[in-house]
Amino acid sequence: MLKYLMKKFIAALLLLGMLFYLNISRSFANTTEQFIYFYGEGCSHCAKVDKFLSGGNYYQKYQIEKKEIYFNRNNAMDLNLLFEKYNIPIEKRGVPTLFTKDNFLIGDQNIIDFFNKDNDSQKVTFSPPNSSSNLTIPLVIGASLVDSINPCAFAVLLILLSTMTIVKKDKTALKGGLAFSLAVFISYLLMGLGVYKVLSTAHFSLIIIKIIGGMAILLGLWNLKDFLSYDKFLPPIEVPMSWRPKMKSLLRKTTSPTGAFFVGILISLFLLPCTSGPYIVILSMLSQRETFISALSYLILYNLIFILPMLLITFLVYKGLSPEKAELVRVVNTKKLHLIAGILMILVGAYILLFY
Repeated sequence: MLKYLMKKFIAALLLLGMLFYLNISRSFANTTEQFIYFYGEGCSHCAKVDKFLSGGNYYQKYQIEKKEIYFNRNNAMDLNLLFEKYNIPIEKRGVPTLFTKDNFLIGDQNIIDFFNKDNDSQKVTFSPPNSSSNLTIPLVIGASLVDSINPCAFAVLLILLSTMTIVKKDKTALKGGLAFSLAVFISYLLMGLGVYKVLSTAHFSLIIIKIIGGMAILLGLWNLKDFLSYDKFLPPIEVPMSWRPKMKSLLRKTTSPTGAFFVGILISLFLLPCTSGPYIVILSMLSQRETFISALSYLILYNLIFILPMLLITFLVYKGLSPEKAELVRVVNTKKLHLIAGILMILVGAYILLFY
């Protein structure tokens, strides 16, 4: 069963990796001759633009999708989402408005002037601003690195590997570590997609985006607090003490790769208190900026980075590293991990505040 799951997992990764590549490639490509034109019935400025576009045969020359907003609620919601995406101030919003993937024009004269200046060319292009996708990649990598060096996940994996090494041979421990990492990857990916779907139904204003950036900085400061000292009034970013006995009991009873896979799914829930912070920050950003397919590709990247240290530890134990020695290294360096996580999270928050 485990081999079957691993084969399916690898095949899925290859397929989703191709989707990720195509998505990133599109983010660097200039979009031409494709427009969404928002207008309102009865709007005199819109009528002026429509007369100009019709008279110049621009509807035939270019792919211009028309969306009426006064009598179509869905179109109005689409327009509002685009306004939010480009952080357009409320006082500057209105129709007529023209969008491409990377830019926008508001107002009848701006739209007319734009087409007039390219009237003799064979194609129309915008000068795109900084792509949000280009900004998203560093955020995803930074936050996933914070999550990946979390001491909680290391501790859980080492308990599992220690048990499996004692009971079985090293090869079984290798399979168990891989199965556990696969389960965590799948669990976090599915949980992330669920949260993305929920958050994507909400429309965040620019102020909310900035609050998310502030939350990221607070998470970073919290990690720095854990580096400096453990405060009983402000608990560390770790699995609650009351959860640990049950979690350890589950791990100590696991002696097979199949068991490690199913325990990995359950343990993912125990790890949420100390791993969900950076994930929620990224999910909040993706839900407002990316389509489902784009978000899926970024979440795959995020969770692959998240489990990389688990895979590395599993490989080292298979090659002869004692789980007990690895645990000692983890305990000695826990504060340093909090320091690194804190710095990275503050940088992620600052990035959101400055560039989104």
